[in-house]
Parts: sequence; structure tokens; C-alpha cells
Amino acid sequence: MKTYLPAVALGFALGGFFDGILLHQILQWHHLLSLVPDMDNMRMQILWDGYFHLAMYIVALAGLAALWHWRAVIDKDPRRRLWAMLPVGFGLWHSVDAVLSHWVLGIHRIKVDSAVPLLWDLGWLIGFGILPIFAGLYLALGPRGPGRPLGGVIATLLVLTIGAGTWAAQPPDGNTLTSVLFRKTLSAAQVRDRLALAGASVIWMDTERSMAVVDMPDGGGWRLYGKGALLVAGAGLPVGCFSWSRA
Repeated sequence: MKTYLPAVALGFALGGFFDGILLHQILQWHHLLSLVPDMDNMRMQILWDGYFHLAMYIVALAGLAALWHWRAVIDKDPRRRLWAMLPVGFGLWHSVDAVLSHWVLGIHRIKVDSAVPLLWDLGWLIGFGILPIFAGLYLALGPRGPGRPLGGVIATLLVLTIGAGTWAAQPPDGNTLTSVLFRKTLSAAQVRDRLALAGASVIWMDTERSMAVVDMPDGGGWRLYGKGALLVAGAGLPVGCFSWSRA
């Protein structure tokens, strides 16, 4: 049991980070509280995403502390359960998230704007929840031999993750609209000027929150980060961290 807990905790935290970074920030398919009533303020949604990542940091630190505490026992483990149980923790996060967040509490779904959100929930649960759990348990508890290398299973899961993320990041055909968020210190005129410089046409704007829906006919929403945007939906890039320093 001592060799299981650190790996499960670390895998659980990695699953949470994977979810938050890919789905909340890069693809922006949902936020932690996307379906909570009266939570339509984007800045509040981002704040709660930050709290979520903070919780995952705490879980990861607990796993690292347990790893250090039981390092002598883990080092002598012939089954290498530390690595084998990482996928179990990763899959456990996605399983708990699917049941608790998607179906019991209903605070978000994998793809909230999908016509069939349950299909996305089930696909994500199977691909990133159930399969990693079974793979990790097989590696940790099943017979080990030259025909069952640990690296092969981890490589397969890595390819699956990268492939799914790359496929999911592709924008819908013919969609030129995207949402963009700027910091509140910018005036409406400054926001419009920056959007115009990036070749974006404003469709709708919330001047109080510095948020806009724009038309980018030639794509390239990533260019908006260079104009001081904090978040650009579907741009395939992380949050514009350096935008805070722009005038």
C-alpha cells in the first residue's frame, strides 16, 4: 500500500492538470463552474479555475511528500509500482470528475456546447479514465515479464493523449468567430484598436468586462495574444501570461 499512495496521488494531480490546461485554457470547452447558475462572469470562472489548479498543486505536494517519506520502501519494490500506478491516479481523476462534476453536481460537461454532451462525457471517461486505470492495475498487479514492458504502455497512453488533444484542438469547418478577453484596465477604444490591428472585426463587446466576440476570417486567433489578450477561445495557446505587462 505504501508504494501505491504516492503514485496514485501524483497521477490524480496530473489528471487534474491535464483537464484544466487542455479543456479549461487551451480548448476552452468548459470551465470548472460553466453550468452553475448566475456564474456567467468570465473573470469569476477563471478565478475558480485557478482555485481548482491550486487544489491540484496541494494533491501533488501531498504525493511528493509521501514519496519522500516512503522512498526507502519504494526503492526496493521489484514491481515498480510508483510508475505503474501513475496511470491509475490519472484515470481516477477523470472517473471522479465524470461522475461527480458532470452527472451528480452538473457544474460542467466535457464539451458544454455539444449537441450530445453525454457522448463526450462517456468517450472522455473511457479514454482517459477507465483505460488508464486498467493499464496501471495490469502493470502493478499482473505478472511482469519481457513481453510486458512498462515503457510500451506509458508510450501508448502518451500517444493517445497527444493525439486526442491535437484532434480536439482543430476548429470547426467554416467557423471564423472567436471570443477574446482583455484586462479590465483597457478602455473600449483601446480594445477595438488592438482587435483592428490583428485583423479582427468586432461582432459583440462587453465594455465592462473587456470581453468581445470577433470575426477572424483568416484564422490566426493566436495573434490576439500579441495585442494584449489574456484568453482567446480556440487559439490553441495557453493564457497570455506576458499580456499583463503590456501598456
